[in-house]
Amino acid sequence: MSAPERIPSRGVTTAELLTEGELTVRGRIREASNAVLLCDVSYEGREATCVYKPVAGERPLWDFPDGTLAQREVAAYEVSEATGWGLVPTTVLREGPYGRGMCQLWIEPPDDEPEDGHGDAGQVIEGGAGLLALVDAEEPGEGWKAIGLAEVGEGRTALLVHADDERLRRLAVLDAVINNADRKGGHLLPTSGGRLYGIDHGVTFNAENKLRTLLWGWAGEKLTPEAVEALERLRDALGGPLGVRLGELITEAELDATRARVADLLASGRHPGPSGEWPAIPWPPV
Repeated sequence: MSAPERIPSRGVTTAELLTEGELTVRGRIREASNAVLLCDVSYEGREATCVYKPVAGERPLWDFPDGTLAQREVAAYEVSEATGWGLVPTTVLREGPYGRGMCQLWIEPPDDEPEDGHGDAGQVIEGGAGLLALVDAEEPGEGWKAIGLAEVGEGRTALLVHADDERLRRLAVLDAVINNADRKGGHLLPTSGGRLYGIDHGVTFNAENKLRTLLWGWAGEKLTPEAVEALERLRDALGGPLGVRLGELITEAELDATRARVADLLASGRHPGPSGEWPAIPWPPV
């Protein structure tokens, strides 16, 4: 996948920079529920900005008792890379100033902010990367997909929608594979170059069905030929090097469940829908 302009296209790779580089902590991102540190990283004359999440700063989760958030973040990156879509910024495990943790390339937001309104979409949601909106209507406008009804205060409801965007559709497939339990709008990072990244994949890969996402707009629809090809690559990779790598990051039961989800998606040929066994939509949506 391509890297920000600060990372040269030759010489030290982004993964090498993040793994081997010297980390200098600039500050803590206070909005995060676990310890998230914004850092500079430098190695052999190369430098970048990154996020460092030490395992020591993770809060225990009763429904994710095995492994660590950091390991699952790296596992999500590995799966993303195997699809060929590059939906997750480069992410590695390494030692840092506060012990072992996850280190991920920082993605700069675009210079232009989304407008308050977006045509038929109604009110664009702040923190939703311009890809989420609330509509005072029963059906989404052209170019948008319905998620569900949301309370907006004073006993009123509005239709929550997301953009009918091929980048989001790829991310919806990735989330179905990794069993993402927390796909919020704030986890969507578009770039000025037109790329879209997803971040915050610590609550993923559970052996039980915990898919909770805002990207339900394609539920029940046929997978695109591109998605089928990506899933076939994943199926093959999970029987080889990717499976070996994930075995270092998640449990055997979680790895088996990942293989089963890929097989189920290929067998059905469709985007999954909510299971009814788990809240389908994270709230608040950002």
